[in-house]
Amino acid sequence: MSFIENITALHLDILKEIGNIGAGNAATSLSALLDKKIEMKVPQVRILSLAETMELSGGAEAVVASVFLRIEGDAHGSIFFVLPLGQAEYFIRQMTKEHGDLCSDPFSDLGLSALQEAGNILSGSYLSALSNFTGLDLYPTVPELCIDMAGAQIGCGILEISQSSDYVIAIDTALHEAETSNEYVNGHFLFLPDSDAFETIFASLGAGHHD
Repeated sequence: MSFIENITALHLDILKEIGNIGAGNAATSLSALLDKKIEMKVPQVRILSLAETMELSGGAEAVVASVFLRIEGDAHGSIFFVLPLGQAEYFIRQMTKEHGDLCSDPFSDLGLSALQEAGNILSGSYLSALSNFTGLDLYPTVPELCIDMAGAQIGCGILEISQSSDYVIAIDTALHEAETSNEYVNGHFLFLPDSDAFETIFASLGAGHHD
């Protein structure tokens, strides 16, 4: 799409600022949920093709955990919060103190619900920050947790949309428990706007369009 060529470094800086605000809000919510101090950072924000997006999680055949939800309102699209299995398992253990894994020794429903709620908090925080910056009314649907190959998950999300854009806003996310751990849980927040929504969002992110 021609407008992709007009995306500037400033647009990406604004997206990173949105990501940092969303991460800060999510860290506050997760800290309250877990009763421990959680810190988050956004190392990088990128505009990626669908093929590049698959590679973020180790390729289309890599099994990942993701929380998926749709966006409705002034702009429509899909959100995936994607974690490699090992990162997702570490996250669940930190939240619930359960021992297990997502394949051979499954976590309880509590552990899976904790992961889904964390994805819900993260997605909601980013979406709220994006809505505040753009002035668009954006609403999330009920999130769904899925453990499957990255290609199957993201591909199915795209097929459900059918009119998806060819591009993805990818916000790298790193979070850890402050003061007790230096190990970061690294995930990816993927925003797939529908074909017309990408232009709507970037028009709303015009240079200098934030308080």
